[in-house]
Amino acid sequence: MPIQTDIAYKGQAHGTGAALSCGPGFATEREGWHGRDPMTGRTARRRVTRITVTPAAAAERADVLAAEEPLGIRIGGQAVTLTMRTPGDDIDLAAGFLLTEGIVATAADIASIVICTGEQCGHAHDEDDEELGNIADVTLRPGLPGQPPRRNFLTTSACGVCGKASITDLRVTSRYDLRSDEVQVSAAMLAAFPDALRAAQQVFERTGGLHAAGLFAADGSLLVVREDVGRHNAVDKVIGWALQAGRLPLAGCVLLVSGRASFELVQKAVVAGIPVLAAVSAPSSLAAELAADAGLTLVGFLRGGSMNVYAGAHRILTG
Repeated sequence: MPIQTDIAYKGQAHGTGAALSCGPGFATEREGWHGRDPMTGRTARRRVTRITVTPAAAAERADVLAAEEPLGIRIGGQAVTLTMRTPGDDIDLAAGFLLTEGIVATAADIASIVICTGEQCGHAHDEDDEELGNIADVTLRPGLPGQPPRRNFLTTSACGVCGKASITDLRVTSRYDLRSDEVQVSAAMLAAFPDALRAAQQVFERTGGLHAAGLFAADGSLLVVREDVGRHNAVDKVIGWALQAGRLPLAGCVLLVSGRASFELVQKAVVAGIPVLAAVSAPSSLAAELAADAGLTLVGFLRGGSMNVYAGAHRILTG
């Protein structure tokens, strides 16, 4: 069941409807969704002083920065969290957050997600109101059990678990058994993924300041890419895209992240049913522990022609 979205942003060039072998569902752009230029609102220009040491010089110039703005997520009018993100793909971000926080289990649990513009959300706003475009109003399906958790404070772009009230709140139960996923990926193909991800990072190309998450099929095709100042947000955007496209669980897929692999990213992959998580940098000890417990293959330091496999090495083919 597709989620009703009153504003939705079409993604980048990837993930727009090819017949692909990852996940059980389909991938089509929704008829009637109206998009916008992927760069609009995602970058900002600022005057800077450019200094060089050799030769010694200083000059004024314009620079392009990655945008960072707050996105508040409300459920039934109740504020749940405020996260710092790069604008764009906000519907994906909200949907992915709802799933990876354990608030919803399927797309059918979400009746609608509305980005508040002062018209769609029905709230009164001034034209200069900073909340315009920065609030996601979520309506869950009637009768959904449980109360949505409320984060205690702001989630920054560097911290996806900030605001959790206790250690036990960090763990989210997955509906999917990763140990039953028998996908195998060649090390040679995996080694080519970082370059493919880097080539698809449109905003990073202009700013040099964003994390990225890319979802690959077992045949090596790149399904979708999302960028954000927060690596957890980039992953939530990918998972939210998959949730809306009816693709969960993401069996047979590889999720590649451009930074390190933290506990929270491993957990998000597990909740979405992704069997392989690769990172260009290091994982944490807790991430490796969770990956081993969940049956996830965890790859770190995926750079050049080498990598470290911290869990689930049986899925990586070296011959």
